[in-house]
Amino acid sequence: MEARISAVMSALGVLAAALLLFGAVREYRAGGAGVWVGAGVALFLLTTWTLVRNLRRGRRVREETGTG
Repeated sequence: MEARISAVMSALGVLAAALLLFGAVREYRAGGAGVWVGAGVALFLLTTWTLVRNLRRGRRVREETGTG
């Protein structure tokens, strides 16, 4: 159960990072600083990596315990 909760939290993190990236791109197109786009991309990649890691961990736990 803990692995599923962690995966859901990671998915919400990816959603939040995607919204931040979307906002950064909008601001950049409106004349804002490009550093926010870079920060948004880095945050999105980091949260996506965390989600993949949590999903793999959850699959491994389910295979070891025989549940799921």
